[in-house]
Amino acid sequence: MPATISNHSTPTVPADDATRQLGFAQPNTDDSLCHVCVAGDTYTMLLRGKDTGGKYCLIDMHVPPDGGPPLHRHNFEEMFTMLDGEAEFIFRGEKKVVRAGETINIPANAPHHFTNRSKTSMRMLCMCVPAGQDEFFIEIGDAVPTRTSPPTQKSDAEKKAAMEKSLKLAPQYATELLL
Repeated sequence: MPATISNHSTPTVPADDATRQLGFAQPNTDDSLCHVCVAGDTYTMLLRGKDTGGKYCLIDMHVPPDGGPPLHRHNFEEMFTMLDGEAEFIFRGEKKVVRAGETINIPANAPHHFTNRSKTSMRMLCMCVPAGQDEFFIEIGDAVPTRTSPPTQKSDAEKKAAMEKSLKLAPQYATELLL
């Protein structure tokens, strides 16, 4: 029996929002992209929440040897795709090594962190759904000129002040640092 089409309960796709523009990022050549140093890593905001209607953000992460964030959790999904190198992820206390070409998804609210255990810098893409982590990084990070800029050198007092700022602002971005 052929299926019938009914207009009264069929879901519809909304009309195109012509105010939204095509997103396009060139991380090695686009001077308008925002690059920030956070916890010794350099993060480039490829697509920010303001570019995606708040649906997601995409961050290019350049992480030096032994780099990576402290243990944390947040109320949004986070997906990483390794482009170069490898990282050791700790997810709910269990270790998982992620290598170039592999992808890992961190469910919302799960405690996790990652560390570059290799002797060379690694590069991965991080997508957060919904957006917001991009703005958190911009607010707590130090602006640097390029995607591969070295970490900002800080005194112990500056490091302590940066951590205090991160701890204070984290809840506004649905994030909890588990120090």
